[in-house]
Amino acid sequence: MIFEIDIPTRMEFELIDITPLVNEKIKESGIKEGIAVIFTRHTTTALFINENESGLLEDVREFLQSLVPKGKGYRHDRIDSNAHSHLRSILLSPSLAIPIKDGKLLLGTWQSVIFAELDGPRRRRVFVKICEC
Repeated sequence: MIFEIDIPTRMEFELIDITPLVNEKIKESGIKEGIAVIFTRHTTTALFINENESGLLEDVREFLQSLVPKGKGYRHDRIDSNAHSHLRSILLSPSLAIPIKDGKLLLGTWQSVIFAELDGPRRRRVFVKICEC
């Protein structure tokens, strides 16, 4: 089963906890144990697992901005001025595979699935493949 999650972003850089949305799709599937593969098809977005705490999310923003600053003269900027977004996405990942137990993602106490918008605002889609195993 493949489910789609629509994510309308509001800012150029935005970190969104999509854990409840993924768990909702797992519930819809009726699968109690298995695996969820979560994937974003956009080259200027990414996914990661970490704590959904405002200070940490600001630290992530500052970390990515310091590693890959906007407007540094990247060659891709000649096309559409978003090379920094593409490069930041390379540091993260477009997909995650997470076990399902008791009908929800098997995450640690402080873990959340975070969607990273790196070139918004835009309407984005995340796909969730849910397999029973």
